[in-house]
Amino acid sequence: MSTSSDYEVAVVIPTYNEAAGIESLIATLSDVFAGAAIRGEIVVVDDNSPDGTGALVDSLRSRYPVRCVHRAGKLGLASAVIDGWATCDAPILGVMDADFSHDPRIVPDLVNAVRSGECDLAIGSRYVPGGGITNWPWRRRVTSRVAILLAAPLTRVKDITSGYFFCRREVIEGVNLDPIGFKIGLEVIMKGKYRQAKEVPYVFTDRRHGASKLNAGEIVNYLKQLAKMYAGAGRRPRDGAARAIVSQRQE
Repeated sequence: MSTSSDYEVAVVIPTYNEAAGIESLIATLSDVFAGAAIRGEIVVVDDNSPDGTGALVDSLRSRYPVRCVHRAGKLGLASAVIDGWATCDAPILGVMDADFSHDPRIVPDLVNAVRSGECDLAIGSRYVPGGGITNWPWRRRVTSRVAILLAAPLTRVKDITSGYFFCRREVIEGVNLDPIGFKIGLEVIMKGKYRQAKEVPYVFTDRRHGASKLNAGEIVNYLKQLAKMYAGAGRRPRDGAARAIVSQRQE
């Protein structure tokens, strides 16, 4: 098994009670990396899941390019991503969900956009042509759309609430990312040091296993994040913001 310094890409996957599906995702991602000739590492950050997610990931180290960062308790998604990145040496860093909501098949498109120099930040996007959402109840759809509309004046990025992206390490190095709530993508998009962002379309599919972690508390955290952005705390100046470009989805 390679050491952490041998990888060109590291993708962080935060987990809490994801034992039912995490092995399948790790196997799929490993195949995607191999098929695209990407030297990729999978870093699971587990918040002491009662269902044994962390121990299961540990048992997979000999079969896949994966390791687990164990945390003492349920400390939140954004902080898990930040803690995971802190353990990585790869020049390209990413994040995705553990539940197959984020289509692993576009990982090569996201990674190649960054490593080719086309952009510094590549975002999996539901809200550009070719993207979409399936299997969501109408309440979730409305909540997502409202969240997007609330943030729309801040950035040209269409899917600012996306939690699926890859970026050059330099984009987040030295940046004060606030670990509140779920929306680490909002923090990176609004505070990151990048010249150009690219949105790559994909179709979001509701989780295969387990239960959603979204609740009223996370909605409040998102509103707090937005309030800080509108107040200018670490916000990118809009006039100097990176140009956002869109990739058309290939069927």
